[in-house]
Amino acid sequence: MKTEKTKLLLLAVLVGLLCGCAAILLKWLISIIQEGLTSWIDTSAEGLLYLVYPGIGMLLSLIFVRYLLKDDIGHGVTKVLQAVSKNDSNIKAHNTWSSIAASSVTIGFGGSVGAEAPIVYSGAAIGSVVARRAGLSYKNVTMLLGCGAAAAIAGTFKAPLAGVLFTLEILMFNMSMNAILPLLLSSVTATVVTYIFMGNDVQFAGTIEAFRIGNIPFYLILGIFCGFMSLYFMRVTLKVEDRMRHLGNPFWRWIICAALLGVLIFLFPPLYGEGYHSLSLMLNNNPGEVSMAVFGDHLLKNEWLFLLYFAAILLFKVFATAFTNAGGGVGGTFGPTLVSGGLAGFVIARLINLSGIAGVPEANFVLAGMGGLMAGVMQAPMTAIFLIAEITGGYELLIPLIITASISYATIRFFEHYSIYTKRIAAQGELLTHDSDQAVLTLLKTGDLIEHDFTPVYADGTLGDVVDAISRSSRNLFPVLDHEGRFQGVVTLDDVRGMMFDRSRYDSVKIGSIMKSAPAFIYQDEKMDSVMDKFESTQAWNLPVMDDENKYLGFVSKSKIFSSYRDQLKVVSNE
Repeated sequence: MKTEKTKLLLLAVLVGLLCGCAAILLKWLISIIQEGLTSWIDTSAEGLLYLVYPGIGMLLSLIFVRYLLKDDIGHGVTKVLQAVSKNDSNIKAHNTWSSIAASSVTIGFGGSVGAEAPIVYSGAAIGSVVARRAGLSYKNVTMLLGCGAAAAIAGTFKAPLAGVLFTLEILMFNMSMNAILPLLLSSVTATVVTYIFMGNDVQFAGTIEAFRIGNIPFYLILGIFCGFMSLYFMRVTLKVEDRMRHLGNPFWRWIICAALLGVLIFLFPPLYGEGYHSLSLMLNNNPGEVSMAVFGDHLLKNEWLFLLYFAAILLFKVFATAFTNAGGGVGGTFGPTLVSGGLAGFVIARLINLSGIAGVPEANFVLAGMGGLMAGVMQAPMTAIFLIAEITGGYELLIPLIITASISYATIRFFEHYSIYTKRIAAQGELLTHDSDQAVLTLLKTGDLIEHDFTPVYADGTLGDVVDAISRSSRNLFPVLDHEGRFQGVVTLDDVRGMMFDRSRYDSVKIGSIMKSAPAFIYQDEKMDSVMDKFESTQAWNLPVMDDENKYLGFVSKSKIFSSYRDQLKVVSNE
C-alpha cells in the first residue's frame, strides 16, 4: 500500500510536468496561428477576413474530428466527468493531444470559445494514461486523472490553488484530505513549468483600487445580476447547441453556425476569439479602446449608447460561443464565462456611475463579475474566488469576490441545481456526486451484475422437464423461455414441490400452466437507480434481465447488488 502511495506522488509530479508543457504548447499554438492570420491586417474594422476566419477554423476542426479522429472530443470537462462515472476513469490516449490540436485551430482562427476545457480534457487524459500504464488501481487512476485536470488549470492560469479547487469542486467526488497532496504536487509542478517558460506575471493585470466597505451593497447587486446572467448563459448555451444538433448534416450545421457567428462578429468585433484582450482593457479602465467596428467611434460620444453596446456584447457572447461549438469547433465555456463575467461587472459599475447613485471603481467590478459568473455557471464558488484572485493579483479584493461569487451561486441555485458541465449527464443518470451512496450506485453497471447460472425450461415443456432441470441446478428459480430465447415467465421450486414426486403427472402437467409472470423486467443498460426502484416497488429478490431485443440474459438479485455495492464502496473509499 505504501509503495503505491509513493508511486502515486511521484507520478503526480510527472503528470504536473507533462500538463504544464501541454498548457504551454496550447497557448503557443494559438498565438502562432493568430499571429499568422492577423498580423498583416490593420484593424478588425478593415479586415473582412475576421468575419470568415472563425468559420474556416470550425471547418478544419470538424474535418479533423470527424474524419481523422472519428471521435467526439467536444465539451472536455463533461467528457472527463463521464469517463469517471462510466468508463473506469479510462480516457483514450489520443485525447492527450487531439483536444490541443483541434482547439488551437478553432481558437487561433477566432472561434469565440475558451482553451481551458480542452486542456483540462488533455490533462485528465495524460493522468489517466500515465496511471494505467503504471498499473494503478481504479481509485488512483481517478486520482491521477484529477491531478492532470488540476495541473492543466494551474499551468494555463499560473494558479495552483485554483487548479486544486477546480478538481475538488467540479470533477472529484467523496475526496478526503489524502487527495490534497498529489493534487498540490501536480498543480505546483505545472505552475512552475509555466513560470519558467512564460514568466511570473499574472495573466490579467489590472488597475485595482482598494476595497471600500461602502460599496458592499453594490457588490450584492452584482452578485444577484451574475446569478441571473449565469442562468441565462447556461440555458442559452445548452438550448442553442441542442437546436443545432437537430440539423443532421454536420456541414449544413457548420454553414449556418459560421454564417451566424460571422454576422455577430461583424456587429460586435470583441466576440472574435476568446475575448481576453477586451477583458484586459476593461480591467485597466480602458473600455473605450474596445473596437466598435460598424458602429464607429461615435458611440463613445454617447455614454448611454456606449453602455448599451457593452450590454449587447454580454448578451450575444453566449450565442457566439454556442455557434462555435455547435458548428464543429472545439473549445470550452470557461474562457467565455470569464469574459461574460467581466462584461457583467462593467455594465453594472458603469450603470451605477451614470445613474449618479454613487461612484464605484469599474475595474474592481469587472474583476468581481468574473468571479460571480464563474461561480454561477460552473457552480464552483471556491474555484471562482481563488482563480480570479490568482490570475489578476487581486487578493486585496477577496471580500468583494467572496460576496459576489457567493450571492451569484446562491441565486442560481434557486433555479438550477447542476452546472453547465453536469446538467446533461445528470439528466442521463451518469453523474457522480459527493454523496457516497449515489456515487457508488452510479458506478455500478447492471450488465456486470447479471447472474447466468439459472437453468432455463421451455414454455411448451412439461413438469418432467422442470424436475430434470431441478436435478441439474443449484438454484430454486427457473426462467421459462420460448425457443427463440424470449422470456415467458418463471417457475420456482415451491410451485412444483407438491407434485414433483408424482411421476404420473410428469407428462400431463404443462409448464405454461404453472409458470408465473415476472413482477418486472430489467434491461442490461438500465441505470442502477431505476433497477433499485423496481426492486423496491416489487419487493422481489430476483428480476430477469433482457437485452435490447427482449431476449433473456439472466437475473439480477438483491444480494448481488448489495455485495457489489460493498465492494465498490471499498474501491472508491479513500480511507
